[in-house]
Amino acid sequence: MPATQVDRLAALAARQGRIIAVVAELGGRYPLTARIWGWLSLDYTGIAFAALFFCWSLTPSLLPRDWLFQGIIGGINAAVGYGVGCVVGWAVARFVLVRVPWWPPSLPVLRAVRVAVPVAAVFAALVALVLSARDQRELAALMGEEGSTTGGYLRTILLSLAVSAALVGLWRGLRDVGRWVAAKLIRRTRMPLGLARTLGVLLVVLVTFMLIDGILVRGTYFLFNQAFSVRDETTRPGAVQPVDPAKSGSPESLAGWETLGYEGRNFVSRGLDAEELTAVNGPPAQEPIRVYVGLETAPTPEERVELVVAELERTGAFDRSVLVLIPTTGTGWVNPTAARAMELVHNGDLAMVAWQYSYLPSWISFLADREKAAAAGKLLIERVHERWSQLPEDDRPQLFLYGESLGTQSGEGAFDSLAEIRAEIDGVLWVGPPNSNRLWRQLVDRRDPGATEVRPVYADGLVVRFADSRETILEPDTPWLDPRVLYIQHASDPVVWWSPDLMFSRPDWLEEPPGSDRLPHMRWFPFVTFWQVSADLTNAAGVPDGHGHNYGTSVLDGWVAITQPDGWTEADTERVRTAIEVYAGDDGPEK
Repeated sequence: MPATQVDRLAALAARQGRIIAVVAELGGRYPLTARIWGWLSLDYTGIAFAALFFCWSLTPSLLPRDWLFQGIIGGINAAVGYGVGCVVGWAVARFVLVRVPWWPPSLPVLRAVRVAVPVAAVFAALVALVLSARDQRELAALMGEEGSTTGGYLRTILLSLAVSAALVGLWRGLRDVGRWVAAKLIRRTRMPLGLARTLGVLLVVLVTFMLIDGILVRGTYFLFNQAFSVRDETTRPGAVQPVDPAKSGSPESLAGWETLGYEGRNFVSRGLDAEELTAVNGPPAQEPIRVYVGLETAPTPEERVELVVAELERTGAFDRSVLVLIPTTGTGWVNPTAARAMELVHNGDLAMVAWQYSYLPSWISFLADREKAAAAGKLLIERVHERWSQLPEDDRPQLFLYGESLGTQSGEGAFDSLAEIRAEIDGVLWVGPPNSNRLWRQLVDRRDPGATEVRPVYADGLVVRFADSRETILEPDTPWLDPRVLYIQHASDPVVWWSPDLMFSRPDWLEEPPGSDRLPHMRWFPFVTFWQVSADLTNAAGVPDGHGHNYGTSVLDGWVAITQPDGWTEADTERVRTAIEVYAGDDGPEK
């Protein structure tokens, strides 16, 4: 090693030795002060990477973000970047710089670097925030919304600092606990330092995992379940018990009004009656049948599904022309726009059946209860199909399947393949499918060569199709065999595109040309894009119709394409669309 490098290392070691001595003296006299000083000290490579990850987090994602969500996501990514930077800095110093002749630089250069890095980080963050505010306004305009102002968006940096500081502090606290455990092991067992530190880290990781999985996750799940079960006992203002015997919850129903839950009471109390349907369509209409069973209607899933079949028998559902199975989202929510569209298209000559399998909203059920959703869909579809298949083939209703969001996952759970669906169901409409849907994933992965993940084409559209708007439902212009299967999915829907794989790998949809409502300069970054799309999930349905997870009246066009009513025209579709919009004033966003 050259003499100059030895001299520099010696000078640096002497300076660090003096610092260590001072800290040790402070630690002896003022242990709390020394601990605070240790927690406030930062790694400069970590700062540089934190700024880089923060700037990455400011790039556009699927949906517009306000300063609050951006502040949280920016803080999380800055903390991740700081950790990555610390590891990189340690590895470079340990394995690379020791072989560099001019390292370490002189003390004046080191001081200059320690000033320049934080200043450059703050400057880069401010510039990126200004550019990000512009991108957010552009994305908001693409969806017909008003974006954030630049001045308001600058608040992001303060919140991000607080979030990242909290996360780094949490990590350092766990690190100190690990060191404390290692010190205890050395004192009691005289084991080597390296082994003690390894065991200390393993013990802290194990205990932390057990606390998170056993107490935090399950405890939070229990509290959410209790909280939403209380909400389930309430009734939406304006929802009244139906008197029509064609509705569950009516006095004649086997499923009591008070047992249907919040969303069940919503479902059976809504909809157009025969008189209103006749006024819209012209020909005399029938009273639509709405069957629903709640979690409180019977103690077990098996008893509840038998009640579903009994309600279908009681209401005469098997005598209608169309029977629609609707596996629901987490709370038992059924999209009122979709239900109203179906009743209008078939002029009341149909029965719709749904049931509740959870108290929890879709986003919680998606994270913690996906198996229950799939099992519930399988039980409902198989039992109703079993009873339906016992009817004479020429004297039974057409059997259709509709699902939205987590309801698509619940519906897919009843089938092993596309062939099985086509053998048992007369048509399927699935809207906004989660990325983890097994069947959807298989079809997208096996798409035709040249087709994109955002707009996949499977087997030239012969059996199953994918559309991102009502205008693209009938594309490609090739034969579409019965029974038809249709997925509607927006390019900007985070429910469709969110996946844990976003942490470490770039998906195809971010390498392809963007869809109709995604900015072309959205990019993939490790860790960062995952947290961006995770934040988008929280506002997935809070954007205008036709974007994000808000599919509006495109379900009408999808339903017409699947069911192909006799003599139906585009004018009929627009007449029904107008009626849906007129009667949509009392629809809420609950899912």
